[in-house]
Amino acid sequence: MVWHTSRPRHEAIGERYFANSGAARPFDQGFGAFGTPAQKAEVRARFDILAGSDPLLRVDDLVAGYGARTILHGVDLRIRAGQMACLIGPCGAGKSTVLHSIFGLTDVRSGRIEVGGRNVTRFGPSAKLREAGVAYVLQDSSVFPDMTVERNLWLSGKLIGQCSDSQQAAEQVFDRYPALARRRDKPAGALSCGERRLLELSRAIVMRPRLLLVDEPSLGLEPEFIEQISEMLRDLRDEEGLAIVMVERNARWALSLADVGCVVVAGEIARVGTSSDLLADPKVGRLFLGD
Repeated sequence: MVWHTSRPRHEAIGERYFANSGAARPFDQGFGAFGTPAQKAEVRARFDILAGSDPLLRVDDLVAGYGARTILHGVDLRIRAGQMACLIGPCGAGKSTVLHSIFGLTDVRSGRIEVGGRNVTRFGPSAKLREAGVAYVLQDSSVFPDMTVERNLWLSGKLIGQCSDSQQAAEQVFDRYPALARRRDKPAGALSCGERRLLELSRAIVMRPRLLLVDEPSLGLEPEFIEQISEMLRDLRDEEGLAIVMVERNARWALSLADVGCVVVAGEIARVGTSSDLLADPKVGRLFLGD
C-alpha cells in the first residue's frame, strides 16, 4: 500500500484506524506520536527494566499480518518467567494478532520472536507447543465437546507426548479446582461458559508450558467464574512460574491482575509500564478504564 501523505507513516496508521473505527484518538488525548524511533527506544528500555536482562519471551520489531494485510507494525515485547503482562487497547488494534504471531498463526514479515533465548519466529503452532513450551488458550472455545472433562485433560498431555503424566496432572487439577472435579465425568459440551474456561486453562496446566498466551479470559463470564479465573492465573504465575501474556477487554480487571500493562494502538505499542502505573494514568483511565 502506498501512503499518500506527507506525515510520518506511524501517524497515518493511527489516523486511518481512528477515522475508520470512530474510536477516541490518542493523538488528541495526550499519548503523543508513537512508532517513532525515539518512542520505540523508550518502549524497549521500559521492557528491559520490567522484564530484566533474561526475559523468557522476547519479541523484537515484529511486523506481521494475514495474507496481504499487515496488522502489526514493529511490536516489541518482553516478559520474564513468573510474570504476567496484559495487552489492552481499542478493538481492532492488533492485540490478539500479537498472540497469534507469537504462536505461529500469522504471516511474519520481519522481526524476531525468542522463547528461552531460542529463535522460534518461523515455528508453527505444533513446534511452538512441543519444542518451545508455548500454550495458547483461544478466545473461542477450544475443548472437545463430546469428550468428558477428564478425557479432555488427558488428551492435552498426549498433544505433547506425555501420555503417562497426563492422568497424574489431571488429578492434580481436580484436587485444586473442585468445580471441575464435580464435572469430571460430564461431556465438556455440557459445561457452562465459566466451567469451559476453567477447563481450557486447566488443559494448559496439563501441557506444562513455560509461556501461556490467553485471549479474553473473562469474556462472557459471571463474577464468580472471573474470580476463579483470576485465582488460576495467579497460581500459574506464582506457583508454577509461568510467563503469561493476556489480551483482555476488561482492562481494569486485567491490570489489577497483571504485573505489566501494554497499550496497543493501531498495531504498535503506544505505552508500557507497571500495571499500577497504567491504572493511575489519567489518559489510560479516560480511554480504556471508563474514568
